[in-house]
Amino acid sequence: MKLKNYQSEVTAFIKDFLDQHPEVVEKQKRHRATWWDRPQDLQEQAELDEAQVAPKGYVYYHNP
Repeated sequence: MKLKNYQSEVTAFIKDFLDQHPEVVEKQKRHRATWWDRPQDLQEQAELDEAQVAPKGYVYYHNP
């Protein structure tokens, strides 16, 4: 038997909170745009990838 109408306490709390505070959703979108939705510079990314230094094989063993 599947419970189609079940909603956890956490889900109900978040849903009620967002209904009472709709500005939070807009704030989330604005902050997501700040950190994630940015144009990508492929040339800069290629330069960063090229500048990577390969790690040594086993870092916990000193082999002179």
